[in-house]
Amino acid sequence: MIFDLDGVLAISEPLLAEAAIELFAEKGHVMTAEDFRPFIGMGEDRYIGGAAGSRGIALDLERDKARLYEIYLRVIRGRLQPLPGARDFVSACRDRGLAIAVASGADKVKVVANLREIGLPETVFDAVVDGNDVVRKKPAPDIFLEACRRLALPPADCMVIEDAVSGVAAARAAGSRCLALTTSFSTAELAGADWFATDLAHVPDEVLAW
Repeated sequence: MIFDLDGVLAISEPLLAEAAIELFAEKGHVMTAEDFRPFIGMGEDRYIGGAAGSRGIALDLERDKARLYEIYLRVIRGRLQPLPGARDFVSACRDRGLAIAVASGADKVKVVANLREIGLPETVFDAVVDGNDVVRKKPAPDIFLEACRRLALPPADCMVIEDAVSGVAAARAAGSRCLALTTSFSTAELAGADWFATDLAHVPDEVLAW
């Protein structure tokens, strides 16, 4: 079972948007959460870089992303919570003897901080793959293929749990089954997934049975 993080185990995107808005405000630009929405799930380079590009704002990506994380780590403290069913579902997978991994397009610093904040630290999982581990981001399948490699399992034997359009496309391109959570996008937008659920507390029984 390969879990995306944002929108699956927790919803950190509103807090990331809050941090990004603060970052751009420091640079003299007024942004809204909608400016970042098209780039959800594509990694922080595209998240702030895409929004900046659409508004014609120049960034020093390395420096500005480092500042974004400084703000973000402060913003999430005591505020980022696991989504309903997240910890229980991870435990259920572990109890069934399933290999479990996290595959998030976010940078390692954000992945580690998010997992720690929601009470599912890195050590809970057999593998944790982040956006720094692959060159091509979602919708390319690389991050899920790398998770499968680290689990020593073929992609066809793995199920990806995703919430983003680009993530579902990446899971299918990898050759894995996909459970889509409608925490960020609608069922229609996530067409192509094998199963759908509102969150990990309401996963169809056939998902784990598969």
